Amino acid sequence: MQCVERAQAGDSTAFAWLYSAYADTVYRYIYYRVGGKATAEDLTSEVFTRAFQRLHTFTWTGRDLGAWLVTIARNLVADHFASARFRLEVTTGEFLESDELEQSSEDAAVEALRNSGLAEALDRLPRRMRQAVWLWALGTPTSHVAQQLGISPSTVRVHLHQARQRLAADPLLASIIGPPSS
Repeated sequence: MQCVERAQAGDSTAFAWLYSAYADTVYRYIYYRVGGKATAEDLTSEVFTRAFQRLHTFTWTGRDLGAWLVTIARNLVADHFASARFRLEVTTGEFLESDELEQSSEDAAVEALRNSGLAEALDRLPRRMRQAVWLWALGTPTSHVAQQLGISPSTVRVHLHQARQRLAADPLLASIIGPPSS
């Protein structure tokens, strides 16, 4: 709170400290909602511009300043999606061929794994084991993996354990699925 009060009094060093303390949180909040790095960076910058302009309106209510910043970010994200500019905007790195469909986040994750050579190592696994590893690596809980594959959660854990053992020699893949357990 002392840092906020100093920033409200015009201390630019105090505001810089606030920026350093909260920029990553605000950026991550925005990034996971808009999905684009450039847009997330622009909106994060706008959050802190607005916060700087309106810092004098912030009153301590027992909540962290981060909650106030995330509220600003939430409103900016909502404005971003509601704007006509968003509906027409395609950044240069995101141009799609006219017959190409936009990728889901899961497809983008799979493509990133494929591009890094992990898919080749996974392709050497038996089909059911490979499916369990893919789903698990994408963050799917074990119970959901079991449900999707029509197997028990203990079988999913066995597949993951066996995959760890088989792929432990590949350091890149081992870092994703973790070390083999004894």
